[in-house]
Amino acid sequence: MLEFLQSAEEAARLGGKVLRSWSTRFSVREKSRANLVTEADFASQQAIHEFLGRRYPQHGFLGEEGLADERPDSAYRWVIDPLDGTTNYVHGFPYYCVSIGLEKDGALIAGAIYNPISEEMFLAAAGHGATLNRQPLKCSAVDDLGEAMLIASLPVATTPEDPAVQRFLRVLGKAQTVQRTGSAALNLAFLAAGRVDAFWSASLKPWDMAAGVLILQEAGGRITSLDGGRFRLDVPSLLATNGSAIHDQLAGLLY
Repeated sequence: MLEFLQSAEEAARLGGKVLRSWSTRFSVREKSRANLVTEADFASQQAIHEFLGRRYPQHGFLGEEGLADERPDSAYRWVIDPLDGTTNYVHGFPYYCVSIGLEKDGALIAGAIYNPISEEMFLAAAGHGATLNRQPLKCSAVDDLGEAMLIASLPVATTPEDPAVQRFLRVLGKAQTVQRTGSAALNLAFLAAGRVDAFWSASLKPWDMAAGVLILQEAGGRITSLDGGRFRLDVPSLLATNGSAIHDQLAGLLY
């Protein structure tokens, strides 16, 4: 398992190097309204896929930019977001990352999240804890919603009538502060590091969450669906917290 984690780290650093190399020369297009993609997204994914594919040719792969290399006979699948926070990347806002998770028989066993601007590497292996640049991670101890810093993920091109906006507004007056940042993977990593106290979304894909979910769990956090039920990686319903009493408080507000 630790060998897989080392591979995830190396691949994430490789993807980050690609993102830095494209940072002043990319062009932008919309996959859908306000949903941006650049050459950097594709170049990072290709580099990661080729690197891991050479090392583990029998493994399956799933990536945001059209990568679906399924291997039904393999127990392993790498779940890759080559650039989580593309809009931030496009605007030069330094809150984006490479996110790589590894599943075995559907269970997450390794994860790496790398911010190439801050050079922060968040890592976790199942049963071995989580680290930031080799230092152990632990969630915050905040247990009062009125003292909590929260992050909400809203869909791109959302409208005021969207249920996600209504959920945001219901929580806004209860928490100390609620932010929207643009990178779900980093949100989960920051939650694991104790920098924020909770994060929720109803619009994420597996590649947004895979690595971050494991990192948070290994740092002592709690993850459920928005209503407090069982979390599933393939269902866009996520409530992630430091594991304190604010989890159930938020579940009551969000669902």
